[in-house]
Amino acid sequence: MADRNSEAVWVEKYRPTSLADMVGQESIVPLLRAYASQRSLPHLLFAGPPGTGKTTAALCLARDLYGDEWRQSFLELNSSDERGIDTVRTTIKGYARTSPLGAVGFKLLFLDEADNLTSEAQASLRRLMERYSGSCRFILSCNYSSRIIDPIQSRCAVFRFRAYTPEAIRRQLEKILLAEGKKATSEALESIVTGSAGDMRRSINLLQLAGTQTSNITVDSVKEHATIPLRKEVEGMIGAAVGGNFQDARNRLYALFTDRGAAGEEILRAIHSYLPDIAESVLPAREKVRLIEYLGEVDFRLAQGASDRIQLEAVLAHIAAGPSRDR
Repeated sequence: MADRNSEAVWVEKYRPTSLADMVGQESIVPLLRAYASQRSLPHLLFAGPPGTGKTTAALCLARDLYGDEWRQSFLELNSSDERGIDTVRTTIKGYARTSPLGAVGFKLLFLDEADNLTSEAQASLRRLMERYSGSCRFILSCNYSSRIIDPIQSRCAVFRFRAYTPEAIRRQLEKILLAEGKKATSEALESIVTGSAGDMRRSINLLQLAGTQTSNITVDSVKEHATIPLRKEVEGMIGAAVGGNFQDARNRLYALFTDRGAAGEEILRAIHSYLPDIAESVLPAREKVRLIEYLGEVDFRLAQGASDRIQLEAVLAHIAAGPSRDR
């Protein structure tokens, strides 16, 4: 069981210890539970955004398979730290070739962030998966399955983890609040759920930050600790831009940077999530489509290292100019 002491990080403190305890991912968890009950499974590939339960699913599967002695038959590696071919030839090969313990008949090797492995390392890993499939099953986790070479994908059962629904995140947060003896207003929970964008890990971290010094979590306590731009702040900024008041929108943007410490990517994601809710009378559908296309260009520029302030000012100028501007 997870440590329940009050100083623990809530993400680990409330991480499920069995597949039966996992929330969300209804299309994936039942299949993994069937693998565990039958004590038979192929190599697995977990793909999906961060914070969607990939690592938790692997750990729960190991516990359900091996029971209390699961650590003797489970090895976890992170490809961000060990991404070269030497790791595959030494650490991974050395573990995969040893005989399994217990009655299950095979061990598990969990390779997190496998999409960070070099192409040479992936090619070597593919050969190991072929050679030692009798004694070891591989579970690969990645954010982008397109970065995993086809020969590996063809040897795995691929599970695509989706971002958690707001309802699933809210249920988990409410369980944690009850266990911790804390309360949160509906507005505070809504701001955390919206800001987490389907990332369960991020939502729990935000909840713990907001509840560090208070037992009654409000929007203000979320705002004090969270770097994510809250919906009302983004609404006010976009509303000023849509109304043609570029200077007011610019001042609100600077407040997000200086007062809140928000990152450009976070503000851009918040703008993107808010756009569909703007009334047609305020921002026509055709203009929303053009604006979303422009946000895609800005997102690419930010990823390439462009100035987030200048790029987001350009977004506000784009909105403030209105649909009549020359294209």
